[in-house]
Amino acid sequence: MEKARILAIDYGIKRVGLAITDPLRMFAYPLITINRDKNFWNNLEQVFKDYNVETIVLGYPLKEDGTRSSSTELIEKFKKELEKRKTIKIVLVDERYSSSIAKERILESVPSKKKRRDKKLVDMNAAAVFLQDYLDMND
Repeated sequence: MEKARILAIDYGIKRVGLAITDPLRMFAYPLITINRDKNFWNNLEQVFKDYNVETIVLGYPLKEDGTRSSSTELIEKFKKELEKRKTIKIVLVDERYSSSIAKERILESVPSKKKRRDKKLVDMNAAAVFLQDYLDMND
């Protein structure tokens, strides 16, 4: 059986960016961005099946000063819903700078301006940023 992996979720109102670890859980890779539509839970469930997910790292948006933001409550509701559907460890991680770091990385690595404007690219790369931070702090 394939080794269990860690899935990072960058949850948003319109889109949800996902990143996954390699089987050795050393590196984080942008996976996909899925839309928050009627197929959302089915699409997410497929990722769990495809990657043998053991832990979820959920981006937790705080303000610059570390206090709760308007998105914090949204994430807490999503976490409760996830807990109803899955019996998997869910870890909340600070995602304050993940989107800006992801944008910088995309600027450096994606030559096409049109592709760089794809918000889906930012969502899944932001998830990879805070997943790699989590891996680095927990090795």
